[in-house]
Amino acid sequence: MRTIDLPVGKKAYFSSDNHLGAPTMYESRPREKKFVAWLDTIKADAGAIFLLGDLFDFWMEYKTVVPKGFTRTLGKLAELSDSGIPIFYFVGNHDLWMNGYFEEELNIPVFHKPQQFEISGVSFFIGHGDGLGPHDKGYKRMKKVFTNPIAKWLYRWLHPDWGVRLAQYFSVKNKLISGDEDAQFLGEEREWLVQYAKRKLETHHYDHFIFGHRHLPLEIDLNGKSRYTNLGDWIKYYTYAVFDGKELALEKFD
Repeated sequence: MRTIDLPVGKKAYFSSDNHLGAPTMYESRPREKKFVAWLDTIKADAGAIFLLGDLFDFWMEYKTVVPKGFTRTLGKLAELSDSGIPIFYFVGNHDLWMNGYFEEELNIPVFHKPQQFEISGVSFFIGHGDGLGPHDKGYKRMKKVFTNPIAKWLYRWLHPDWGVRLAQYFSVKNKLISGDEDAQFLGEEREWLVQYAKRKLETHHYDHFIFGHRHLPLEIDLNGKSRYTNLGDWIKYYTYAVFDGKELALEKFD
């Protein structure tokens, strides 16, 4: 478990699912500017920033090439990281193929699996949320293929112009970015991340479970002592979570 002690007056911020680049780079530019404005707003009191995946609608790292664009976002993250604010990135299902760029260029650690954090004495279980829980078996099989070292090696033989363009096409087609099924709360029994959190609590206590992926802002009490929070997205809701050392709140950026 990683430990963070927030200095007096500092807060931890959590954000997820920007899908920059979708449906096109041009159309996502206003959302990118809004996200950068939010980063500017929180930098004065941020003690830690957690980005829970799908910052980009597609991200693929070749040995010497990364996707074009996102200059404002990457520059702002570099500025905040260089200023000493710790930033943690969790890969999502749209940016599975991260392989060292964030660590080397931005000094931002990247996690491919959920992680346990203790922040000012409060325990958190944090991850993007894809592939967790009892369902989504088709995606779980697909993810094993996409993360297979041989599959990644073969894909990199495509010229970046073709590889990135092909992946962007299929990524935008993914209904997770705007599907109607993500717009409604399904009830605790059908929310598979809620069920996953409840199962985790059978063997270990966490004060907070924080996920993205679902694209719907949610706050659910699990057992009177633990809470599940889904961060929503920066496509429709522009929501994020903030922890002040004692309380966690889900807020909206206007």
